[in-house]
Amino acid sequence: MTPPRVMISADHGLAIVYFLQSDVVPALLDAGVEVVLLTDDGLIDQITRRFGRPGLTIEGLRIKEARAYSEKTRPTLQWWLNFLRRVGASNRINVEALTSHVRQVEAEASARRRLAFQLVKPLIGGLRRSRALRQRVVAEQRRFTPQLYSDYFDRYQPQLVVASTPGWRLDRYLLRQAAQRRVKTAAVIVGWDNPSSYSLSGAPVDWITCWSQIQKDELVAGDDWDAGRVNVGGIPSYDGYFRGQWLMPREEYFRLHGLDPQRRLLSYACSFVTFSPNYQNIEALARLVEGDRLAKPSQLLIRLHPNHFMAGSLFEQEANRVRQLVRESKHVHLVEPVPLGGELGYYSGEDMPEKTSMMAHSDVFLTVYSTMVVEAAIHESPIVSVCIDAPGGWNTPGKFSLPLSEIGGWPTHSRFRDAKAGRVATNEAELCQAIDGYLERPDVDRESQRKFIRDECTYTDGSAGRRTGEFLLSLLDSHPSLP
Repeated sequence: MTPPRVMISADHGLAIVYFLQSDVVPALLDAGVEVVLLTDDGLIDQITRRFGRPGLTIEGLRIKEARAYSEKTRPTLQWWLNFLRRVGASNRINVEALTSHVRQVEAEASARRRLAFQLVKPLIGGLRRSRALRQRVVAEQRRFTPQLYSDYFDRYQPQLVVASTPGWRLDRYLLRQAAQRRVKTAAVIVGWDNPSSYSLSGAPVDWITCWSQIQKDELVAGDDWDAGRVNVGGIPSYDGYFRGQWLMPREEYFRLHGLDPQRRLLSYACSFVTFSPNYQNIEALARLVEGDRLAKPSQLLIRLHPNHFMAGSLFEQEANRVRQLVRESKHVHLVEPVPLGGELGYYSGEDMPEKTSMMAHSDVFLTVYSTMVVEAAIHESPIVSVCIDAPGGWNTPGKFSLPLSEIGGWPTHSRFRDAKAGRVATNEAELCQAIDGYLERPDVDRESQRKFIRDECTYTDGSAGRRTGEFLLSLLDSHPSLP
């Protein structure tokens, strides 16, 4: 008898962590299910060497072919359908992040597209109010279903196709083809802000599993999911945090970066570079550290954002400014994320020990409302969201900028603020006060952080991967717990 097969799309570095560096795929394999994991074609050998085991097959996801189809087959219509899907969630949820995306796309659009926006804006308003209109946009996307994976479906005959989004990325073509072939589909939520930032499904998807009841409510109220089809499974990617499996000893970590064991460690993880520079935040922190203006002698460790490695971009220019600042400073240090490579880029699990140790050993962790506020809270590190506005933003014609002081109302940002899981600083004086407060009383917000993590992650015992694997098993035809 042929064992059941599950086909998984891992088109992003975070998806590799979710599926392969957790208990999700092992739970499937241990139950006798064969797994066919589709990922970047250029990384097949690398991923096979690292994660290969009996029952697991690695194949190429054909990302270049999928992108070519999106760019060559009625690209304008595909673009608008995807855009409307992205911003068309119901206004029964907080849509501030989606509205900011509309502002950005319109500001950066060509003259012709900006003209079209005048016709599209009323349609966006209609989508926010009408479930029928939202369903129409979702259904229209099925018109674009290239047969990119026919040989895979013929060869492997999967019972279930799982993706790391419900068609928000190029995985939409795989999911659409699965639905066309009447293969059951499921999606997982990899990112904290995904349900409130990416909106409606890009393909027909039967089931979805998310982090928390909060995300489930967003999916149901905002994106029209049937509540009975939404599973709350926690976040498998963070099981290693809860278990402490990636943590390096403090002394070893400090040696790795040439840090001074006699100075307190402030870590700043760059974030939000799409809308605003980070440099003004970093510069303010460097002044406080270099001038010994804080309550305790301190040092600063900066982690660049994956977008900082986009060749020729404004973000790369900012990264070079940060590197220059580090070279000129005595107590400012730099860590650069390690790429997995190929299309999966710098959002990878290659440096989980680095990320874990940075957060765990920080006396104060700082960022701009990044998902890393959740990760740092797991490590019970004091957190400050630094939201100093950059005068003029990016100061580049055609590049949209959004002041950091205006983003506190976004869904995940407001939850962090409402939970009192950390502090927010909008100028250098507030920043100094917030850091000093934590240096003097590091545990002042700890109970609020713990509740924040329970609310956002659900399972804090390292069991999310197993639970998610069991959920996916329950969807197989041959499994006794089939819904």
